[in-house]
Amino acid sequence: MAASDSSRRSPEVMAKDIGGRLERLRLSKNITQSQLALEAGISERTLRRLEAGDNPTLDTLIRVLTVLKIHDNLDLLVPDSRIRPIERVRTQGMERQRSRSENKPKANKKWEWGTKG
Repeated sequence: MAASDSSRRSPEVMAKDIGGRLERLRLSKNITQSQLALEAGISERTLRRLEAGDNPTLDTLIRVLTVLKIHDNLDLLVPDSRIRPIERVRTQGMERQRSRSENKPKANKKWEWGTKG
């Protein structure tokens, strides 16, 4: 699926897709839901909800990824955004510490006598 296609999918559809992928991976490794749930320290019901894409928690997802030995793939999901060494030289070691919204230019209103502001 192209990146533009995935940006149009709802969070619910993406959660179901991830859950389905986890289920297929579990089955390909010949692991039962009860075995995976036990090793992950979650209930079978919680695992079933994750595999169904039914609003899983981040904790549940990480626990299951760890047991399935694919937790290193999280780096692909959320890449490390720290500045690379060459960029550090270019920015003289100044990394962004805060973000702010863009300032929209204020509409210049013509001032008139008898108005406030």
